[in-house]
Amino acid sequence: MLKLKAVAVAVAMAMSVSGAMAQESRATRADAEKMVAKGMDLLKKSGKDKAAVEFTAPSKSFVDRDLYLVIYDLSGNVIAHGQNPRQVGKSLIDLKDPDGKLFVKERVDLAKSKGKFWQDYKFTDPLTKKVLPKQMYCEKEGDLVLCGGVYKDGA
Repeated sequence: MLKLKAVAVAVAMAMSVSGAMAQESRATRADAEKMVAKGMDLLKKSGKDKAAVEFTAPSKSFVDRDLYLVIYDLSGNVIAHGQNPRQVGKSLIDLKDPDGKLFVKERVDLAKSKGKFWQDYKFTDPLTKKVLPKQMYCEKEGDLVLCGGVYKDGA
């Protein structure tokens, strides 16, 4: 019985440490703002086509842990996607998060009205494969919206 308790404690400690390590390895809001700024520099200097190639998986030039860039046009079409190249060319304007939020439509609307903004929604974390609260930082450039997001927590 004592051995079983010791194993249970060791497993609990390992899970706690790995959870803390996963949290430490997550990108922050400041990281997202910096990544979007870096991406915006490339977009402005090199144009949409070159930037889209650099931002889209499997390229890792603009990927940092769980942070990657996405470009939409103002109709909700994906121009570049740092995590899923199959999304490129698709219209995601009607995509809903698990709570039913039309987050791409909201993102496009916010881009049209604000230019720079943070947005809350839920999305599948590429590290854990779990649906988590996420925040996306976006900036509008012409008829494009460049975004990079972070997961709020591992809970």
